[in-house]
Amino acid sequence: MIVNQMFPADLFAGKCVFVTGGGSGINLGIARNFAALGAKVAICGRTQSKLDAAADELRALGASVHAQAADVRDYARLETVINETQAALGPIDVLVCGAAGNFPIPAEQLSSNGFKSVMDIDVLGSFNAARAAFAQLKATRGSIIFISAGMAYVPFPYQVHVGAAKAGIDMMMRNLALEWGKHGIRANSIVPGPIAGTEGMKRLGGSEYEARAQRAIPLGRYGTVDEIGQAAVFLASPLAAYVTGTVLVVDGGSNLTGSASFGEAIEALMGSAG
Repeated sequence: MIVNQMFPADLFAGKCVFVTGGGSGINLGIARNFAALGAKVAICGRTQSKLDAAADELRALGASVHAQAADVRDYARLETVINETQAALGPIDVLVCGAAGNFPIPAEQLSSNGFKSVMDIDVLGSFNAARAAFAQLKATRGSIIFISAGMAYVPFPYQVHVGAAKAGIDMMMRNLALEWGKHGIRANSIVPGPIAGTEGMKRLGGSEYEARAQRAIPLGRYGTVDEIGQAAVFLASPLAAYVTGTVLVVDGGSNLTGSASFGEAIEALMGSAG
């Protein structure tokens, strides 16, 4: 269910939303929810063909769209795309920092380059986007939403790189909320739980561990991409005008039971791969 059934259809009319990693998955779902509420949407990612397909989906919802390839680790390129967005759609009102890297691997097998790659995409890439968009967000008194993960505060096996990166993102978010609040800029994080249909869940799905993992979630099911999109809409909306520096966990309570069930699924995946 796209969020326009719950909010006024013109809630973000005239507003510009920029989503990194917006070509697929949760980030595209977030972009769709904003588009359904009248927003102009800009998306970036590393693959132009994927962005073009995503742009067609967003235009089908009536949105004006700017979709250009950019690697968030390349500040100069990202800054260029963000400036082009302003020329095409107007200044950015909402920035969603969603670009991320992940692959399960035992810590003793993780190379320095592998660790650095995830840190660079997640932490450096999120900073690059926020820094490049700062002037526009200052002008619009805008909002930044970082996409974090439960690995930031619950240790998961084979995820040392991701846990470090997401914890860094959450602390960066708090620092930016502290420093940029004087400019009217709000910064918050969303922690998605296990979300059905995403690439990560597809890799773990189809096994005996999927049902066990869902039973371990207090609400008894995986979440949906649109439920994360709805959380993003809330944080960017006037309903959250006094919310900043906050981590919003949208996981059906799965953090309450720890990482054991999903750890078993990852163990099984790694065992079959080995």
